[in-house]
Amino acid sequence: MTALLRYHTALLLRSQRWLAPFLLYAAYLGVGLRAGEPVLGALGYASAGLLPVTAWVVRICLGQEPAAARSVVAAAAGRERAHLAAVLAGGGCAALVGTVAALGVTAISDLRRVDPLAAGAAGLLATAVCVLTGTAVGTLCARPFLPARGPSLAALVLGSLLALVTSGSPAKSVMTGLVTGSRTATVPLPWFALAGASLIAAGAVALACRATAWRE
Repeated sequence: MTALLRYHTALLLRSQRWLAPFLLYAAYLGVGLRAGEPVLGALGYASAGLLPVTAWVVRICLGQEPAAARSVVAAAAGRERAHLAAVLAGGGCAALVGTVAALGVTAISDLRRVDPLAAGAAGLLATAVCVLTGTAVGTLCARPFLPARGPSLAALVLGSLLALVTSGSPAKSVMTGLVTGSRTATVPLPWFALAGASLIAAGAVALACRATAWRE
C-alpha cells in the first residue's frame, strides 16, 4: 500500500492538477479571513472551504491515470487496493493542507476569549471532519460511478453544497458548533461529528472499491 500511495501522490504532484483546487483554497482564505478575527469563527470558515477542495482533489486522483496504466497497476496490486490508494492519496494531501491552514488560522486569530490549545484542537477536528466528508463526496462523484467529466463535476458541486447545508451532515454540525462557540466563547470538540464523518467516508470508499472490482 505504501508504494501505491507514493505512486498516486507522485502522479498528482507531477500532473500539477493540484494547483487549481489548492490555489483556489488559498484565495478563499485570503479573501475571507483577516488577522485578529475570533478564532472559532475563522476556523469554521476555513474548514468549510476545505470540504469541496478535498472532494475535488480526490476526484483528480481517481481519474488521473491513463487507462493502460490503471490496468497494469490493478493487475499488480488488485483493483480495490489501487482504488483505495488513490482515494487515500487525495484525502491525505487535502488533510495536510487543511492542517497547515488550521494551525495558521489559529495563530493569526483572536484567542483572548478561549483557550489556545482547545481552539487548536477544535480546528484540527473540524478539519478532519470536513476532509472525511469531502473524501466521501469525491469518491462517490468519480469513477466507477460517474466516469464522465461533466456529470462528475456537477455531482461534486451539488454533493459538496448539500454536505455543507444539510441538517445532520457532520460538516454542517461542526461548522454550526464553531460559529455558536465563537459567540459564546465555548470551544466545541466535535467528536460525534468526527465519528459520523468517519463512518460515512469508510462506507463510501468501501462501496467504491467494491464497485471498481465489479465494473472495471
